[in-house]
Amino acid sequence: MLDPANPRARTQAEATIGLADLFTIGIGPSSSHTVGPMRAAAAFAEAAIDRGTPTAVSCELFGSLALTGRGHATDIAVLLGLAGHRPEAVDPDAVATIVSTIRAEQTLVLGGHVAVPFVEGRHLIFREDRFLPAHPNGMRFVAHYANSEPYESFVYSIGGGAIVEGGCEPPQTNVKLPFAFTSGAELLAVGEAQGVSIADIVRANEAAWRDDAETDAFIDSLRAAMSACIDRGCRGEGELPGGLKVKRRARDLHQRLIARGPRSDPSLVFDWVSLWALAVNEENAAGGRVVTAPTNGAAGVIPAVLRYYETFCAAPTPAGARTFLLTAAAIGFLYKKRASISAAEMGCQGEVGVACSMAAAGLAAALGATNAQIENAAEIGMEHNLGLTCDPIGGLVQIPCIERNTMGAIKAINAAYLALHGDGSHIVSLDAVIETMRQTGEDMRSKYKETAQGGLAVNVVAC
Repeated sequence: MLDPANPRARTQAEATIGLADLFTIGIGPSSSHTVGPMRAAAAFAEAAIDRGTPTAVSCELFGSLALTGRGHATDIAVLLGLAGHRPEAVDPDAVATIVSTIRAEQTLVLGGHVAVPFVEGRHLIFREDRFLPAHPNGMRFVAHYANSEPYESFVYSIGGGAIVEGGCEPPQTNVKLPFAFTSGAELLAVGEAQGVSIADIVRANEAAWRDDAETDAFIDSLRAAMSACIDRGCRGEGELPGGLKVKRRARDLHQRLIARGPRSDPSLVFDWVSLWALAVNEENAAGGRVVTAPTNGAAGVIPAVLRYYETFCAAPTPAGARTFLLTAAAIGFLYKKRASISAAEMGCQGEVGVACSMAAAGLAAALGATNAQIENAAEIGMEHNLGLTCDPIGGLVQIPCIERNTMGAIKAINAAYLALHGDGSHIVSLDAVIETMRQTGEDMRSKYKETAQGGLAVNVVAC
């Protein structure tokens, strides 16, 4: 057991990130451009109604949300959120009907209670020429009233579906973690002082929100949602929406792999891993139910590597899967605290790169790695994704995003085994590679950070 009385058990407000902040269940195609704006719009609708009976509402989208918002379904997300729907609860199969009704009637029922006129182009405006200073993913909501001043709210979608109002810093909380950590070095130090694993540290901190049984149930629900997403993706057919005419490939690949024989054939292992990542991100691109892990655009990496553990590794267990996700979460916390998981700030290194780093750590932990080996695996996973740009063709989370998840999953497995073959000692620390990612993201030109203004987005014609 961990001893909260230990001097290393500090309580820092900035460290109060939990599993539920990192892993959430929502809909595709983007955590920052779909899930975040939907949450922001729903929260605004609720707050606007609390202040009276609005006669009209409007939303302006800025920066990356404006430039790639249509391809990322930000317009749909705002409509759904203003109408009172939330990403974790809305039925993906009902979205098209809900949105088409709003558009046809040019009216939405704000928060599910107050009917207001809503005409896109007048009440939902894409400010493609403006970035707000606090964050590239900015929104401005306004509610008007018959007998009072308008209510205005600026909200930022900061990555992974998380939103903040007013500025770009997450709000402080009163939750006190028994073993707060803000760096990889601190994480390793706590583990060494307490003689416990990284997964144990995260589990102890989660007790600030819920008991162990509830934490296990939450982790199991994440694992089940990831697995279900893989299975749905393996059944999906046809073209993905958006106009690129991208054909879903997972179903055909799944059938070919089944026909080739037992999964025990070593030559098939990476084909299966690629399939599982492909299936999740095709489902995400189609607007299906996914787990932000840590984002939607990188949602296929962790599920694919977790299923690799459960399918190909010796004696996998439910406890091992929980260790995997708890450990991966610890690494994700560090990226959120010390850099960002938003492609609009970091490029794709902040999404697929972070997911690769998390998955590598999780797999290494599930296979019995020491804390030092886990930290090494996470470092390797990111080191070889540094500089990865976000340049989606047509502003859609399809090319190169879907295949990029297969690459991230394969790299994560490779990173885990490289670390397991060592003793945990290495030249580049996880903290150093996270700081390098942050600096690289700051130096990266905005056209390579989810704006569809550079790279593949302009060098490949979107038909």
